[in-house]
Amino acid sequence: MPDRKDPLTAADFPREILTLFDRYVHGALSRRGFLQKCAVYVGSTAAATGVLAALSPDFASAQTVEPADARIATSVVEIPSPDGSGSIKAYIARPKGASRKARKPVVLVIHENRGLNPHIEDIARRLAVDGYIAVAPDALTKLGGYPGDEDKARTLFGQLDQAKIQQDFVAAAHFAGALPDGNGKLGAVGFCYGGGVVNTLATQIPTLRAGVPFYGSPPPLEAVPAIKAELLLNFAGNDQRVDAMWPAYEEALKKAGIRYQAYIYPGVEHGFNNNTTPRFDKDAAALAWSRTLALFKRTLT
Repeated sequence: MPDRKDPLTAADFPREILTLFDRYVHGALSRRGFLQKCAVYVGSTAAATGVLAALSPDFASAQTVEPADARIATSVVEIPSPDGSGSIKAYIARPKGASRKARKPVVLVIHENRGLNPHIEDIARRLAVDGYIAVAPDALTKLGGYPGDEDKARTLFGQLDQAKIQQDFVAAAHFAGALPDGNGKLGAVGFCYGGGVVNTLATQIPTLRAGVPFYGSPPPLEAVPAIKAELLLNFAGNDQRVDAMWPAYEEALKKAGIRYQAYIYPGVEHGFNNNTTPRFDKDAAALAWSRTLALFKRTLT
């Protein structure tokens, strides 16, 4: 790994290590397994530990909108679970001035497979700065919420009952769409795990107007005809795991006559929009985000 002061990028890591990291991130490889296999390429467990640290999120330096930014207001709410088993916590970021008299469009923000970490809260604040009320639920609520540690969050995520969590996200979507200072128009954006949730929510929430999954898995293909939202799908060119599922999903979308646009950003990694890690690609992220905002502006405002 290069010894330098400027930010590391995916190009600084061998493809084999990036593949191992993707497996680790998505639960196919334990931390110990990653370190053992990575050590083969970098020479020692100590060096592999350094690689893992370099590839892991750096939330503080990557923050783009501070929580105390004068342009927005933030809060936390508890949304009751449909089965009466408790609630799901959600972080809300609003533009200053949002009210019943000055209603704003609402966007549900769905996190990666780590829960509501500082990066996703920052995404919500970015949307608020752009004039949207952003509602970001935390799937880890019933397990104590995001634990402040990515590795602990990874472990907790494997303990979730995904069927129940999906219903919590449905409840969060209904809550978001009914906010009194919202304009009644709902969109959703999600990343990795959250991209898959957006795809599935699109089959379950007929009032969803726009869905933007970033490198997310498809919903059950038999449910695709139920989609009413317009979709903008963003994929990473170097993401064979997710990209392999796209042709069948696209065929189902075409067959059902669903409005969609899909973009594969060549040469970038899964997670390219996440500016807290070296997998971030500034140009691809900027283009994908500009397309996201353009869709939301056209469908929600």
